[in-house]
Amino acid sequence: MYDTIHVGVQTTSPGSCRVTMAGDLDLYSAPTVRDTLREALSDHGRVVVDCSRLSFIDCTGLSALLAAARTAKAKGAELRLCAVSRALARLLRLSHTAGAFTIEPEPAGRTPHRP
Repeated sequence: MYDTIHVGVQTTSPGSCRVTMAGDLDLYSAPTVRDTLREALSDHGRVVVDCSRLSFIDCTGLSALLAAARTAKAKGAELRLCAVSRALARLLRLSHTAGAFTIEPEPAGRTPHRP
């Protein structure tokens, strides 16, 4: 059986929301994430994607995030990634796609959740 991804959207202020993901962002779950991010960007000018509970991401998951970055850019919206794990940071670096995102640094003394 495939691991499920849990995706939540919470409005944080007028025009802004936080999208949280927990689980594996892969071939199986990428369409759900792609649709959720597309909808969040249609409703908000600023979207923060909390990656702290992602346990795995593959190239299809990365593609979903990149599609959201393109949508945000075309709309003039802001898409930010926060709580980026070392594995995701490495994937972004190796694929030369880190520049597609604004990545929020972790606050001092706080470490992201690691499953």
